[in-house]
Amino acid sequence: VQLVESGGGLVQPGGSLRLSCAASGIIFDIYDMGWYRQAPGKQRELVAHIPRVGRTTYADSVKDRFTISRDNVKNTVYLQMTSLKPEDTAVYYCNADRPYYQGFTYWGQGTQVTVSS
Repeated sequence: VQLVESGGGLVQPGGSLRLSCAASGIIFDIYDMGWYRQAPGKQRELVAHIPRVGRTTYADSVKDRFTISRDNVKNTVYLQMTSLKPEDTAVYYCNADRPYYQGFTYWGQGTQVTVSS
């Protein structure tokens, strides 16, 4: 199983980035997908979640600024980030989780997002 993130980088406050996570080795459309982030000295936190069916959810800190979406043909999940703030600086990780099955959760290697002027 591989989850490969891309799209991170350095952006100025107020700017936008789009992260992508390409999955292989899993039946993508039966997995819930999520984006997490971890800033230095902080715990990893959930940013956005898109289930195989149902509604997306977001951390309060990113609501109305970030949008998660998935393409079940391309086996890819996206995170569109707008109005970025310095506090969004973190390593962003993609997660795939098969609901109700223990042990079927996978992580990408992470991609750095830095918001700074």
